[in-house]
Amino acid sequence: MNIEQLLQTQREYFRTGETLPVSFRIKMLRKLYEAVKRREVDICNALKEDLGKSSTEAFMCEAGLALTEISYMIRHVKRFAAEKKVRTPLYQFASRSYTKASPYGNVLIMSPWNYPFLLTIEPLTDAIAAGNTAIVKPSAYSPSTSAIVAEIISECFEPRYVACVTGGRRENSELLNQKFDMIFFTGSTNVGKEVLRHAAENLTPAVLELGGKSPCIVDETAKLPLAARRIVFGKFLNCGQTCVAPDYVLCHESVRDELISQMKREITRQFGESPINNSDYGNIINEKHFDRLISLIDPKKVACGGINCREKLKIAPTLMSGVTWDDAVMGEEIFGPILPVLTYKNLGDVIHTLQGKSKPLAMYVFSENKRTQKLLTTRLAFGGGCINDCVIHLATSEMPFGGVGESGMGAYHGKAGFDAFSHTKSIVDKKTFMDLRMRYQPYEKFYAKMIRMFLK
Repeated sequence: MNIEQLLQTQREYFRTGETLPVSFRIKMLRKLYEAVKRREVDICNALKEDLGKSSTEAFMCEAGLALTEISYMIRHVKRFAAEKKVRTPLYQFASRSYTKASPYGNVLIMSPWNYPFLLTIEPLTDAIAAGNTAIVKPSAYSPSTSAIVAEIISECFEPRYVACVTGGRRENSELLNQKFDMIFFTGSTNVGKEVLRHAAENLTPAVLELGGKSPCIVDETAKLPLAARRIVFGKFLNCGQTCVAPDYVLCHESVRDELISQMKREITRQFGESPINNSDYGNIINEKHFDRLISLIDPKKVACGGINCREKLKIAPTLMSGVTWDDAVMGEEIFGPILPVLTYKNLGDVIHTLQGKSKPLAMYVFSENKRTQKLLTTRLAFGGGCINDCVIHLATSEMPFGGVGESGMGAYHGKAGFDAFSHTKSIVDKKTFMDLRMRYQPYEKFYAKMIRMFLK
């Protein structure tokens, strides 16, 4: 079945209304949950093959978080889907007003290679909970995980309901040329622009989860040993190939040397004396990205690391010091295990500088000063973030996750994910036992006064 036929089959199935009952959605979510649990070992093995992830990291950051989102939706979808009564203005007496969540219909989910299981299953979970049919397109760069995703989907669902399309650019292009009711894309900003262009042709709503250069600001009051430990964890998780990883550190000039010293200790503590020989330390996805990352490292500014092995596609955790905004490493999102360290003198300069940059997907502030925390999180635009930690804000179904501006549009996770795949209908149920005369012509003076009284 080609892509056009597949989409038409899903359209016809959606129109039957079978995906709408909440009981059906919960049944499908339970099937998905059981399949992920049953294939946990296979999922972790596939992630090891594609990205060198250890079984612990694979479960903690992918399979486990997917299970959390599925179980959250199973528990809450009935409440999310229920009609919500809202206040009715007096001038609309007598009537009942309410909102009703309605699935978009046939949705396309395009996922990336860096967290290829989580970032496929998590939005699919939200799409199912909202009552949609879905075509899923995992990345060709992570073939082992894409194969497992395809197997799980075929085990759980009929293609007329949820289907997986594998392949590369040709398949991506063919999918984007179809008319979907909603598109959910996770990936690079450049590809996101292309997705949005195609969506605009059909006025298709889209959620874009992109990236950017996420800053990590460390002031002079920060607890440096703890800050270093958490920054190293967040940056070098998945070998730096995380959309919300700290892209660079911007620290007060008075703490730079101590912070770098502490981060060096933490790299050794977490990854050993020879990280590229550590089997639990991941690898770069392919040679193209490996070569790009190597080109960003200025050997003269390496404070730690810099060692690489092309055969293993591994680059040791690398710190760069003395970096300026003009260096190549600051010209694009790094998306790898390279952490430049820049300095600042006063907070006003930080705010002024970052306000002139693209809006990042995340921002992290390490400070014990409440005023500094509030100032930075209020004045700067970013998708989400943490105070005195990194990355962990995305690991909850209770908060929306998404970008702003160049780092994306729309959000998901939990209720926000349900809403992302739903259109909210606003409905007034007007009663027929009476009818107010004042809204109809001719507008007599008495009724005109009543209208003015009600609409103040």
